[in-house]
Amino acid sequence: MKQFLIVTGMSGAGKTMTLKVLEDFGFITIDNLPPALLPQLFTLISERPEASKSRGVVATVDIRNVSKNFVKVIDEISEAWGGVVKVIFLTASDEELLRRYERTRRVHPLSHGRSTREGILTERELLAPVLDRADIIIDTSLMDLHQHRERLLKEFFENDGGISILISSFGYKYGVPQDSSFVMDVRGLPNPYYVDELKDLTGQDEPVKEFLLKFPETHKCIELTKNFLDFFIPQFLNNVRGQLHISVGCTGGRHRSVAMAEWLGEIYSKVYSGVCVMHRDKGHGHQ
Repeated sequence: MKQFLIVTGMSGAGKTMTLKVLEDFGFITIDNLPPALLPQLFTLISERPEASKSRGVVATVDIRNVSKNFVKVIDEISEAWGGVVKVIFLTASDEELLRRYERTRRVHPLSHGRSTREGILTERELLAPVLDRADIIIDTSLMDLHQHRERLLKEFFENDGGISILISSFGYKYGVPQDSSFVMDVRGLPNPYYVDELKDLTGQDEPVKEFLLKFPETHKCIELTKNFLDFFIPQFLNNVRGQLHISVGCTGGRHRSVAMAEWLGEIYSKVYSGVCVMHRDKGHGHQ
């Protein structure tokens, strides 16, 4: 048995989608399980012969089953099973959750007798202790199914120990990732968008990188950021549970932020294992 995953988080943030994706990847999946049954589930499945053929077990727990004892149960499971147990917390912006409920015409589980927005706010308050306990936080606000699959694939299959440092690029016009540990703003760097031959490229393309590296402020930005992260990363990894997510933003998330995320990924993948680089808004547009 490789991994025990507990998927929880905001209603409408993608727990069902996550379960289906991980099932496709070879996990045994259990939907909407009461936390009190988690220890028995893990013990039972670990003793079954067919479990050795799977990648692990995934169980979802939603707000209807999250109780005051949830965090205590998770801690007990983690102590018994060690580092193979991880809590994945899915979230999304209030606006995106509202859009999803309006689009599907579903009723939020805590909105009976009140508005959907009030139900979302109440759920955030109730899940705050679980969010603090989570090992992996994923903001699905702007993720489609392909991006969701890619994130899970990188998290659980490209690195044996999982992702310890996620470096992602984003566009401010689409919103800051809610699961960021540290946000870096590179909108002050020269913008390749205004160079005709670079406009349709991205920060992964060498001509864009070469353009940015012509300017002293780019080199200074890399140097100062590295100085800060050289101090910040070990402090975080040694003292904070969960994953470090460094988000790098420019206007549209296509050029400057992508290039900077790529450079930081190259630097820190030589120092730490489990470094992953992703580009949330690279395909959304320009600037």
